[in-house]
Amino acid sequence: MNAITPREPDDLNALPDEAFRLHIRSWIEANYPAELRNPEKRLHWEENKVWYFKLAEKGWLCPGWPREYGGLGLSPAKQIIFTEELERWGCARCNDHGIIMLGPLVIRYGTEAQKQHFLPKILNGEHIWCQGYSEPNSGSDLASLRTEAVDMGDHYVVNGQKTWTTLAQDANWIFLLVRTDKAAKKQEGISFLLVDMNTPGITVRPIINLEMHDEFCEVFFDNVKVPKENLVGTLNKGWDMAKALLSFERIYLGSPRQSAYALTRLRQLAERMGMAEDPLFADRYGRHRTDLEDLKALYARYVEVLKQGRPLGADVSQLKIVQSELFQRITETALEVAGENAGLFGPMEGNRNLNPGALYIQARPTTIYGGTNEIQRNILSKNVLELPG
Repeated sequence: MNAITPREPDDLNALPDEAFRLHIRSWIEANYPAELRNPEKRLHWEENKVWYFKLAEKGWLCPGWPREYGGLGLSPAKQIIFTEELERWGCARCNDHGIIMLGPLVIRYGTEAQKQHFLPKILNGEHIWCQGYSEPNSGSDLASLRTEAVDMGDHYVVNGQKTWTTLAQDANWIFLLVRTDKAAKKQEGISFLLVDMNTPGITVRPIINLEMHDEFCEVFFDNVKVPKENLVGTLNKGWDMAKALLSFERIYLGSPRQSAYALTRLRQLAERMGMAEDPLFADRYGRHRTDLEDLKALYARYVEVLKQGRPLGADVSQLKIVQSELFQRITETALEVAGENAGLFGPMEGNRNLNPGALYIQARPTTIYGGTNEIQRNILSKNVLELPG
């Protein structure tokens, strides 16, 4: 008698959490390309597009989008489980700026024409997006940005520069924060534009990081024409939309996933190096593990806020601080345990998952990107503790 494959529920939200987790897990394990598990670096589009299209074909590419726009309509709690299962299996992160940032923003603020045009092209992989926020002198102080869009009647002309633009060389569209009113206060007079990367006047230059990897880029705009219909939301009100995206980014960056992954690798590394039973290592490992449990508890508090459909407050900044600094501490311990293997960019012989040198370098910028931890502490000081500036 042939086994019967159970029919997928019409609404995955209806499954109990554990049943949902097992359902997601079995499909990921059966369909994720084995050669892409636990990649050492952020993969480029040509390397990870096979996984992007597998998710798209299954209908699981945009789990948080409403079903009427091609998503799964998953609750925040189910989205967290979905992400946890991807991370548990070591799945590579897709080119996901369109999925997790631009798509939800267009759904919330875009015109019906923008929704009908842009959302399907994210779902089918025709449009791959990057984020044009940071500038050479406007990173953590993003509101001081100077890239300008001048109204020319039926279009805007954009001039300026963006930097640290993740995987810009893979993208064919970019969403931009631009200044459209130079006389306004710096948090005002900013607008949100969608720009075709093939437009004349755009130059992309990769930046090679410490891993000798070109994950980030500089993007230059020299008299770039952008149609008026590519403005999202209200003119000069782009900062409000940017803040909505930054709140989401901070809970995403505050996920325990990086620290949990690093701690697992630290234990494996200690066993490999014969240090797992060393009392000094055990003490340090125990402190890291306790800190990770504290981080998980803190993260769960903010997940509960999302479950209840409430907005995240300024205090979410503490989550990014705790996670990034713990990630760094764990990788510093791993570097000490690794001994002569600490300076290798590649994995240790016999175990491709043990790459302490690369993991240490990957942890360095976490306290900088997404708003430096110094800026996050200023946000907490001003908006939570109400201390003077």
